[in-house]
Amino acid sequence: MAETLLMKNVKYLVTCDDNDRFMTDINMLVTDGVITYIGTEEKTADKIMDASRMVVYPGLINSHHHLYQTFTRNLPQVQNMELFPWLKTLYEIWKGIDGDSVYYSSLTGMGELLKTGCTTCLDHHYVFPEHSAGALLDAQFAAADALGIRMAATRGSMDLSVKDGGLPPDSVVQTIDEILRDSQAVVEKYHDSSRYSMHTVALAPCSPFSVTGGLLRESAALARSLGVRLHTHLAETKDEEAFTLEHYGMRPLAYMESLGWIGDDVWYAHGIHFNTEELELLAATGTGVAHCPVSNMKLSSGIARIPEMLRMGVKTGLAVDGSASNDGSNMLEEMRVAYLLHRLNSSSGAPSGYDILKMASRGSASILGREELGHLAVGMAADFFAIALDRIELVGGQYDPKSLLSCIGFKGAVDYTVVNGKVVVEQGRLVNVEEEKIVSKANAAVEKLLNIK
Repeated sequence: MAETLLMKNVKYLVTCDDNDRFMTDINMLVTDGVITYIGTEEKTADKIMDASRMVVYPGLINSHHHLYQTFTRNLPQVQNMELFPWLKTLYEIWKGIDGDSVYYSSLTGMGELLKTGCTTCLDHHYVFPEHSAGALLDAQFAAADALGIRMAATRGSMDLSVKDGGLPPDSVVQTIDEILRDSQAVVEKYHDSSRYSMHTVALAPCSPFSVTGGLLRESAALARSLGVRLHTHLAETKDEEAFTLEHYGMRPLAYMESLGWIGDDVWYAHGIHFNTEELELLAATGTGVAHCPVSNMKLSSGIARIPEMLRMGVKTGLAVDGSASNDGSNMLEEMRVAYLLHRLNSSSGAPSGYDILKMASRGSASILGREELGHLAVGMAADFFAIALDRIELVGGQYDPKSLLSCIGFKGAVDYTVVNGKVVVEQGRLVNVEEEKIVSKANAAVEKLLNIK
């Protein structure tokens, strides 16, 4: 028996489709998790939602995160640090993570994402204390399934510890053989390549300064043999650039290209310090970039050349990055910050508010290789969120719903979030879990990780 949902009389439907259609007073029918009709005909369904006061948007797609970091946000000892000292300080805490802390940090971070309109989360997990490898990604997928969010996980990794010239402590690095063995096991257990899949996996060695060239080369070969994507941090700071020049005699992108890390199955987090020639290479090869403006600002890393990337055709998505460098998991906030940052830095050359929305939806879908996500049209996955316009903070802002989220911003929880055709946020509350219990258990797990008595 087909399961159907009808969004009835949608006041404004912002599709972000190939024709940038903006529709008014429209019905949208969902059948078994897929959009099957958009138009003015009367339809019936198992569940009917009156959307006559609402604007409906495609679900936002977070293309880079570190969910475990939710438990180390707002720590005073790292608030004024830049990336390298920040990492070295926090690794001393992160080496204590376990399945419990990963499960509840994932519930916390992805719960906030759902409540702020995000329907797909890509997490880059690369800290694996001894004997913890498989259990941590098991915990992440369990949390995603409990919430009902679409989960794209990565099997991250580090094999270059402090004693070998890297940043992480010895207790969280692994051998290449251990990493490759577990990477293949995770892909075989969780990766679903079918259209509308709720679970995908990519391989994601952490960064050029915490992994060896051997691991990068072998991970690329394994990923391509298994048919999964590749992800890492790149061109985030000038320190990273100095590191690759000193150790390998190449800038970060040239180093990665020499190891096979370029192409339309690869995307990088940050990409702040690419030069023009490098941007041209990214555009020509279909290599993607996940833009993380809040994190880049907090860590004083710099401003990515997003206006130029978009003009040059570089595949570009939006992301919140880890919650210890963002202090939140809110894609709506990320959108407004991105819009304002580039307005300040590039004036009339900056992306429009609607451009930022498309970056956060179909742009992120593109770099994750999910053509069925990111916009609203017949045949697309039924991932979307809805906001009621008749609220005091939006008075006067309803005349350009396409740019509203970036120009005005939206504070607090959205009214509804739908993933795979199922309502997972209703009237601003998570549907599938008890928020109060999560808060209590998560705070207890934080205290355990931080050794707070």
